[in-house]
Amino acid sequence: MAPRFPTAWLDELRARADIVQIIGQHVQLKKNGRKHWGLCPFHGEKTASFSVDSESQLYYCFGCKAGGSVIQFVMEYERLEFQEAVKHLADQLHMPLPQMESDPDYQRRRTQRERLLACNRDAAHFFHQTLFTPAGQPALDYLKRRGLTDSIIRKFGLGAAPAGWDILTRHLQEKGYTAEELKLVGLTVIKEATPATENEPARPRRAFDMFRNRAIFPIIDQYGNVLAFGGRALGDVQPKYLNTSDTPVFNKRMGVYAANLLRKERHLQRVVLVEGYMDVVALTQFGVPGVCATLGTALTNEQARLLKRFAPAVYLSYDGDSAGQNAILRGLDILEAEGVEARVLDFPDGLDPDEFIRRDGREAFDRLPALTPAAYRMRRLRTEHDLSTQEGRTAYARACAAILSRLDPVERENHLQELMVHTGFTRDVLIQQIGLSIPQGQQTAPQIVPTRMRPRQDSPAATQESRDEELLISLLSTQRLPADIVTEEDFSDELLQELFRELTAGASPATLVEMQGDEVTRARVSRILLTPPTEDMDQMLRMAQECINRNRLKRATEEFTALSRSMARLEGPEKSAALLRAQQLSAEIRRLNGSRQ
Repeated sequence: MAPRFPTAWLDELRARADIVQIIGQHVQLKKNGRKHWGLCPFHGEKTASFSVDSESQLYYCFGCKAGGSVIQFVMEYERLEFQEAVKHLADQLHMPLPQMESDPDYQRRRTQRERLLACNRDAAHFFHQTLFTPAGQPALDYLKRRGLTDSIIRKFGLGAAPAGWDILTRHLQEKGYTAEELKLVGLTVIKEATPATENEPARPRRAFDMFRNRAIFPIIDQYGNVLAFGGRALGDVQPKYLNTSDTPVFNKRMGVYAANLLRKERHLQRVVLVEGYMDVVALTQFGVPGVCATLGTALTNEQARLLKRFAPAVYLSYDGDSAGQNAILRGLDILEAEGVEARVLDFPDGLDPDEFIRRDGREAFDRLPALTPAAYRMRRLRTEHDLSTQEGRTAYARACAAILSRLDPVERENHLQELMVHTGFTRDVLIQQIGLSIPQGQQTAPQIVPTRMRPRQDSPAATQESRDEELLISLLSTQRLPADIVTEEDFSDELLQELFRELTAGASPATLVEMQGDEVTRARVSRILLTPPTEDMDQMLRMAQECINRNRLKRATEEFTALSRSMARLEGPEKSAALLRAQQLSAEIRRLNGSRQ
């Protein structure tokens, strides 16, 4: 279970994290009045409609309705969950997490992590610089033979591990890193000393490089940290690819290759997931956006959740060999379990992505069929059954029916015609088989994969009453209005009632935004709580009183009208009570009308 951060600690985090400064790292902001304005980073626009308010510590886009606190901005921009965004901000501000403050070992672990990341960064610089020296010539020749340009080599920070036994180890030790640190981060292998025996002389403790005579691919996370390395052998050495094992700063299940480049690409509609480093580099060089690769393992649930932050869909683009095709089936299961829309790119002639795009080019890549999971699974089933025999066609039809039974009716219809052609069965027979393919009681409703969409709707119908209530909340959020000027009964909207209660209890606008559970409500609250339209205290009081009087007059008039209509049906004590209430309402209406005049 994720930790819950204390309210007071979160308030301090928001206070330290100047929202203008944090957002200004990613958006060019210009001050206009009390607010800062810029082009929204969440949707393409040419006229600035993205506002940042330093007083309320909120942002809001009047174009796409994105809004929230500094924590929400980090979540949306960096594609992080709430807990991760809080930790990311805390790291930037050098604030220890509250559950760690009393942990005496926390600082040691934090210092160790910083040391290991710095070690990897220095190693990446060494590998990249070596690539353009005589010691790196074999690796550079290999990359050039693969068609890579100097610019793409620099974009990915590719490098070369020289052929010597301990060149990198000695280089990093000269920079102050210990052999134990180099071993811990996976750059050095240590062979402990052995005593002499009758048959073997004593051997001293030896340290040598993990990567030797290889082309190097740095693995960089979405924040720009060098976590690990992949090395491609330049000769007949095995393994062909050598990857850093898990370390205190690297877990191959959690990340993807080229995550740092994914983060920089805005408005992606899909992520293209490939198998190898060279596939990523080649597709990127040809201009394909949103390309990344798993790190020597099959796709994991953690990686699927990470990719969902960058785009609503993942296109599996694995090699055409049997291992790659089997990995696609496993990948589809993982993506569907995580609610990610999935497609499979169909490469002809058994080619992998790198080979295909070099042979046929970018335009041919863009024209590749993107198969739905059902279409791909049915295609794989065709290779497993002999459709020239009745027995094979029957088995194929039954297997496909199990797949189609899980689809919604529209998508199912798209595949029925194809199944009729391949099997010779009539539509009625196949429909019947689909209905029987899941045992009774186990039918599940078709799953509709949610797409990641920015809410386009703002507040409910903008009646005068709702506008007045929203303005009242905006004015209250300044904490300048007298505490007794407004009551909870002045709000008919349940959300605004809740905001009133929280504001009067002392909650900050940023806290109220973060409390909202969905994007539409969060956007509405952000808009309401942004700086009100005036700073003048007298004008603020006048606006608040006008809103209160207008709404109270409306409600009193409506209640008086309803009582008048029901009076003829009432008798005895009920009629007396109604008359008394009508008199009170009449006096209230006269008073409010007089106030307005």
